[in-house]
Amino acid sequence: MAQDKPKKKQQVFTLLVQIGRKSGDGLPKGSTGAALMCYASGVDEAEAVRETVAILKQADTAPLDVTGYGTLAEREEAGHEIDEEERELMQRALDENAVIVAQMTPFFGDRPDIDEDDAPN
Repeated sequence: MAQDKPKKKQQVFTLLVQIGRKSGDGLPKGSTGAALMCYASGVDEAEAVRETVAILKQADTAPLDVTGYGTLAEREEAGHEIDEEERELMQRALDENAVIVAQMTPFFGDRPDIDEDDAPN
């Protein structure tokens, strides 16, 4: 009789996802894409990335690149300051086995003289 493998514990990973433009993506007019700060649950970072990309594609966005920043413990070990609101969002992602998009920063071309406040809407 085969022994059951111990089930890996779900963890929450912090991911920065860059998305491009796609019809119906909901990004501001004139933007060329966006960066999304996400908290995603998974047994490992690879699963969290796969789930995040799949959900973002279902939401009519075009994920281009994902950068992982690790778990809460890994980020604390690296010296990241993590406020209470961020901790609450991470806990929500864990409790709901979900992907939480915590922040969206649109990109407006490659002109360094334009910042977000001056960009056309």
